[in-house]
Amino acid sequence: MAEKLESVNPTRMELLKLKTKVKLAEKGHNLLKEKRDALIMEFFEIVEEAKGARKNAENKLKEAYRALTIAQATMGSLRVAEASLAVKPSTSLQIKSKNIMGIQVPVLDITVEKRSLLERGYSIRDTSAQVDEAARLFEEAIGLIAVQAEVEMTIRLLVDEIEKTKRRVNALENIVLPRLDATVKYIKMRLDEMERENFFKLKRIKALMDEG
Repeated sequence: MAEKLESVNPTRMELLKLKTKVKLAEKGHNLLKEKRDALIMEFFEIVEEAKGARKNAENKLKEAYRALTIAQATMGSLRVAEASLAVKPSTSLQIKSKNIMGIQVPVLDITVEKRSLLERGYSIRDTSAQVDEAARLFEEAIGLIAVQAEVEMTIRLLVDEIEKTKRRVNALENIVLPRLDATVKYIKMRLDEMERENFFKLKRIKALMDEG
């Protein structure tokens, strides 16, 4: 049996206060359970999205590295490295946020500038088509990696919130509500005892008065 709350006066006023607390705790418990269940559903949906995002990014990176390996084989690693140093940055990233059931999750707004061969910065005379292909594929991979990072960070935040919500639900189920219920029962029992004591006292007083 759960322990009752400490330092509680067995009065009718205290009983009314406790009954109000029980109703609020039960309402909070139901809301938290609903939130937990909704978060878990959201989690599984995003997990499926994350699987697709990871696969897309990995496939694109494989293509890009394959093209890079061919470029290095045909031109030599040194010339490919020199060409890469001539490339100017073409990517901008803004980190925003959106709300999922009260949780602020990141939104990665990434822009990869579309550039022609001449705009990339390296000399097309001194490079092969494989370098152009590798550059194009890596640019495409950047956007896919950003999508993957966004959904995986969202998953981590959802897991943290699910765990917090579970702990609150368990605390209400196993500690708060049982203690409140035990205290309500204790006060009812004490009030019944006090009523019986008063009844016997009044009965005894009446008997004494009748004798007098």
